[in-house]
Amino acid sequence: MGLLSILRKLRSNPDKELRLLLLGLDNAGKTTILRSLANEDITQVTPTQGFNIKSVHSEGFKLNVWDIGGARKIRPYWRNYFENTDVLIYVIDSADTNRLEETSQELSELLTEDKLRGVPLLIYANKQDFSRSVNASDIAELLGLHNVKDRDWQIQSCVATDGIGIKEGLEWACKSIKKK
Repeated sequence: MGLLSILRKLRSNPDKELRLLLLGLDNAGKTTILRSLANEDITQVTPTQGFNIKSVHSEGFKLNVWDIGGARKIRPYWRNYFENTDVLIYVIDSADTNRLEETSQELSELLTEDKLRGVPLLIYANKQDFSRSVNASDIAELLGLHNVKDRDWQIQSCVATDGIGIKEGLEWACKSIKKK
């Protein structure tokens, strides 16, 4: 089943907008994923200082993707964007093993937020093309995802620079919203 088929079944009102919140530490690949979803050039991506919003239109459907910067000084402001989130997308740099503990702590804090309670969680284990990257199942274990019982979740291996795994993750997210 393709993405458009899922979206058609997802909402009877084709004007309905979905809000996807894209978070993760700085340099994880959030903006590259956003641009990939919007079919934009990814060769000149710069660190996000605040936020980016892209609306992806598909035959009357509108997916509003909010990409919020992941620098330490910006993270306290993430909570200003939690309201009305349909899917939380969390991006992890799988090759940056020195920061896996930090990203695990940030995700744990997000999962305790009241405004995100029950919101489906899609984790992109990005940069799987690097030889030192940690595979998605090991990241799931490190994050303790199997203990998450209050929401649907999925971890998706991806290579944002090549677009590998991005569509599959988004298809899961749409199916999860439909179940909700």
